Amino acid sequence: MSLLIELFITFFKIGLFTIGGGYAMIPLIQQEVVSKGWISLPLLTDFIGISESTPGPFAVNIATFIGETSAGFPGALFTTVGVVLPSFIIILVIARYFNHFKDNFYVKKTMRVLRPATLGLVASAVYLIFSASFIHVDYLKGSLNIPGIIILALLFFVRFKFKKIHPVAIIGISAGLGVVLFSLFP
Repeated sequence: MSLLIELFITFFKIGLFTIGGGYAMIPLIQQEVVSKGWISLPLLTDFIGISESTPGPFAVNIATFIGETSAGFPGALFTTVGVVLPSFIIILVIARYFNHFKDNFYVKKTMRVLRPATLGLVASAVYLIFSASFIHVDYLKGSLNIPGIIILALLFFVRFKFKKIHPVAIIGISAGLGVVLFSLFP
């Protein structure tokens, strides 16, 4: 199978079976993409941070990046269309038939069941990002990221001590702490 077709099918499945947004998609992306060798786990976790700070939907940014690193511009195009197409089709169907099933007992029960499943997927993404950011298993055989842990602790302190601090100030503080601490602990 061509790499482009495989990228499209993989991200179509990810887009089809993810409910709950971009963070719920992270465990599926990790399982599919890292196991196929298209991207490494450290690079994936780095790009999660980058895609959060760039404009556009989080999941689309990740899909586009993985497609581009795997197969250039055509790969980016195929992964982006693959991840967006299922949602587009589902929204068209829902818009067409919404009034027919909005009060259906089974639809309401299904939506109630999907909430905890989404929470589990998001919790899995938090664990992935936390462990990759603070415990460098791939890099240094299980060493702790001391500067990262110090920055996290200081930011929690600043956030809870000064409740009305602006998010831009938090970003600036973390950037400054990162420069200082990562130069002290290379």
